[in-house]
Amino acid sequence: MTTSRDFICERILLTNDDGIDAPGLRVLEQVAAQLAPEIWVVAPRHDQSGTSHSISLHDPLRVSPQGEAHGAASGTRRFAVPGTPGDCVVMGVRHLMAGRRPDMILSGVNRGGNLGVETVFSGTVGAAMTGMLLGIPSIALSQVFVAGQDVPWDTARTLAPGVIRQLAAMDWAAEACLNVNFPACPPSEARKMLLTSQGLGLMDGVDVVTGTDPRGLPYHWLTLTRARLADDAGSEAAGVAAFHVTATPLRFERTHDSTLAAMRAGL
Repeated sequence: MTTSRDFICERILLTNDDGIDAPGLRVLEQVAAQLAPEIWVVAPRHDQSGTSHSISLHDPLRVSPQGEAHGAASGTRRFAVPGTPGDCVVMGVRHLMAGRRPDMILSGVNRGGNLGVETVFSGTVGAAMTGMLLGIPSIALSQVFVAGQDVPWDTARTLAPGVIRQLAAMDWAAEACLNVNFPACPPSEARKMLLTSQGLGLMDGVDVVTGTDPRGLPYHWLTLTRARLADDAGSEAAGVAAFHVTATPLRFERTHDSTLAAMRAGL
């Protein structure tokens, strides 16, 4: 049983990019109940994977109260928003929780890893970065799995409370959020958390799959392509491949310093 002495803060805001009914969000609700007495959930009504940090500037946002999720802590406040994860964070912080800001934002648990370059496209990471923009400590959490096998949700469910406690006790800059990945293995086989760099990850491009619908009209579906890339030993991908939990500090600043220096030298 969780007591007040076990809590790390007063209130936590949860969101994700897989949607309000996603199993990973149910896992995160169970995790958050061990960390704070007051839990708010503001999540997309539908899957918003790949929406990165985008927010809706041209469409109205309508907030719909939701019932309690199965297995979640009683009293959790749950809302669905027909928008992006970034929209959900802004609506949660600036509207639903106005005057009572969350002490922490947790985004996930994503179905699949968010490693390397792929974090640029991730709505899970985008939500955490939006929380960072609003000045709130934010963590994105993702569960790696092997294609064709069940997602090992119990790994994130079991390990996330301790990992989040460990990270919350550390100092990290206000202009950084954290990206956490749980390895594709049972919790008993997972190794200690490593602090890692972003690295390259597994994404090596974006492709188009074209088909014909039942009415004879063409359609086009974008898909990410992945491959094993040569990555640094201290990267996220290398860490989870060795069954470590990984945590990477991320920021908005993307300046390519060596290119900038070379271009300035050529002026």
